[in-house]
Amino acid sequence: QGQLLESGGGSVQPGGSLRLSCAVSGNIDSESRTCIAWYRQFPGKEREGVATFYTYSGSTDYASNVRGRFKIFQNDAENAVILQMNRLTPGDTGMYYCAAHRRGSGYCYTGVVVDVFANWGQGTQVTVSS
Repeated sequence: QGQLLESGGGSVQPGGSLRLSCAVSGNIDSESRTCIAWYRQFPGKEREGVATFYTYSGSTDYASNVRGRFKIFQNDAENAVILQMNRLTPGDTGMYYCAAHRRGSGYCYTGVVVDVFANWGQGTQVTVSS
């Protein structure tokens, strides 16, 4: 599934929005059956799944604490998977990573163990504060 490169992080006030992009160097068309996920990590904590996208079906999954505020989708023009984050709160502050695997749809959800993901990006920092 190639290399992953995150971008779009930054600082924003509570209630604001950010658009994170996970650019993929390899093929992520529908036939690639790739699971792309966004994870985040808070200092001293383990990574937690935020959202997943399965390229074959377009199916998505969200963590309960971001559902309704975040949206994950594929941008074909950029060969990227986007995480649109709205109504951000200080609790969303952390390092955000994208990850990918091709182990099938059964392993494409936010609660899956992180070990199933073979590829990870370097991360992008998101800070929400007033």
